[in-house]
Amino acid sequence: MSTPEGQRAEPLRLLAIHAHPDDEASKGAATMASYAASGVRVMVATCTGGELGGIQNPAMIGDAHSGRDMGGARRIEMARAAAILGIEHQWLGFTDSGLPEGDPLPELPANCFALKPLEIAAAPLVRLVRRFRPHVIVSYDENGGYPHPDHIMAHKVSVEAFNAAGDPAAYPGTGEAWTPQKLYYDLAFNPQRFRALHYALEEAGLASPYAQRLAAWLEADTEGHTPPAATNPATTRVDCGDFFEKRDDALRAHATQVDPEGFFFAVSPQMQRKVWPWEDYSLVKSHVPMNVPENDLFAGLR
Repeated sequence: MSTPEGQRAEPLRLLAIHAHPDDEASKGAATMASYAASGVRVMVATCTGGELGGIQNPAMIGDAHSGRDMGGARRIEMARAAAILGIEHQWLGFTDSGLPEGDPLPELPANCFALKPLEIAAAPLVRLVRRFRPHVIVSYDENGGYPHPDHIMAHKVSVEAFNAAGDPAAYPGTGEAWTPQKLYYDLAFNPQRFRALHYALEEAGLASPYAQRLAAWLEADTEGHTPPAATNPATTRVDCGDFFEKRDDALRAHATQVDPEGFFFAVSPQMQRKVWPWEDYSLVKSHVPMNVPENDLFAGLR
């Protein structure tokens, strides 16, 4: 089994695990671009092909390629986003589960990612961890960031791979054991960030798209419920404001899923750099001494 000492002598590597193509652009993209530009090897593992995603960008309605082959269109979009961010990318090869809607909720598609037994769903990720040998893994919290079945399963396989990849007896046939040193949950939906951006927009006399979200969180607090986005405390802020434009360009690369006039672009990069020039994470497991708050996902490993 690899030791922490041996790992620290290696070039730094970061693995971010996401449910669908476009998730990497909306969650931690500026962090990844910043680390990649500094010489860190950064890889995104995408669990599913996103083939059940609908058109979210009005300008793409009627697009022939995505109408005929959404999965193929999203592969092209993912390749463009990865090139913009300067990162490596790996598909894990599972089938999109879709987001069930209605009352009662419909059953998930047979053989989809969310219905796979954990040991089957985690095996390709364990193999990737043992091949890529990341020092740090980033994924979603127990709620998946938001309760999409693929996001929740992405959380489960991430925790399983983090715990199992260093055990030589686990997942035989998937490569030599490797022990990642730190596991983080991405906090793209950090309520403090949305609150700060909301007030900045109001002070500038601009319309804020965050009022409804903040009201829902406030109502949950009033009723004694912790908002899902606030379950895990922010321990780590990565200063990556210089890469917000790359993040936005990566988002636009996912043209079927991201409206360039929509929610993600309500606050200019310039205003964000003044108000909240970080991306937020929660350190949940570490094999090196924890000393939070931090400003570096590799704190204790450099």
